[in-house]
Amino acid sequence: MAQPKSETVRAFDRYVAAAEARIQAEQGSTSSFLRINSLDGAERQQAESRLRRGEVLIEKVGQTPEEVPGGLVHDWVGTAFLPGATIPQVLALVQDYDQLARHYQPEVQGSRLISRAGDDFRIFMRLRKHKVVTVVLDTEYDVHYGSLDAQHWFSTSHSTKIEEVGGDHGFLWRLYTYWRFVEVGGGVMVQCEAVSLTRDIPTGLGWLVGPFVTNIPRESLTFTMEATRKAVKDNKGSFDSRRDAPKNGARENHSRRSLRMTDISSSGGDHE
Repeated sequence: MAQPKSETVRAFDRYVAAAEARIQAEQGSTSSFLRINSLDGAERQQAESRLRRGEVLIEKVGQTPEEVPGGLVHDWVGTAFLPGATIPQVLALVQDYDQLARHYQPEVQGSRLISRAGDDFRIFMRLRKHKVVTVVLDTEYDVHYGSLDAQHWFSTSHSTKIEEVGGDHGFLWRLYTYWRFVEVGGGVMVQCEAVSLTRDIPTGLGWLVGPFVTNIPRESLTFTMEATRKAVKDNKGSFDSRRDAPKNGARENHSRRSLRMTDISSSGGDHE
């Protein structure tokens, strides 16, 4: 069994603390809410044009993968544009946790909502990852939603349980994801940052373990963003715009609840 060492978990927790401090600062202002907001005029215009043409932009954060004692931390950000969508429609889709497998197969084999209390969800997903080897994972997450205003929403998801079916080989120990949703002219911009912890690459097993732990984080995020874009497009006609729509009370109280990321308990990573 390849459980992470305590020093590995501590190093990951330190990385997450720094990442969440940055994320919280970015989410505190409309001018920094999305990463493309930080680009200069020409670069931003080019990025937005690519997104509106249907491209998914994927970039790594820092020196991903970052080595920590006994493991690797992976940090990737993906951005996509969902044409014709609204915030309530997108929230209705991503919060329909009993139906995620319908939209995200083959990566998501099954899912269900365990419990909900307002903007806080507890969910289960069975994930399937394939790269040289196939790994099936039973996972649980605490998910929190919040908003800066009616046009700027976000969610934070912390894995609380990850069990590899058939034995733990350390292919995924933690998965934290940070989504942002911005309603703009003609649709919704969606950004997802996925921070995950995996085992390191053992000497002599690079051919087997290396492709999985180094390529899967980026490929899974790419798949998740593309699948989200497709799901919104395919289900546009069936959306109930009132379902999970931002309520007036939620807007009035967004400053109280919106940046409570540290309130979410975690056991110490993507949507994927």
